[in-house]
Amino acid sequence: MGKQTTGCDYCSHYIFDEICQCYLCEVDLDEDEMARFLTNSFSNCPYFQFHDEYRIVRKQN
Repeated sequence: MGKQTTGCDYCSHYIFDEICQCYLCEVDLDEDEMARFLTNSFSNCPYFQFHDEYRIVRKQN
């Protein structure tokens, strides 16, 4: 599987944290990856998984 070029907004690991009222990446990033994530230069993420909330519904049909 090749690396994705889609941004974090569509990733299933990019979640909204109710406590800090912000979006966070729930993947355990190393120091270099976290620096790229915080500076918005984290493209081609190896952890990207497309957030597809309708995937379960399609499997039921």
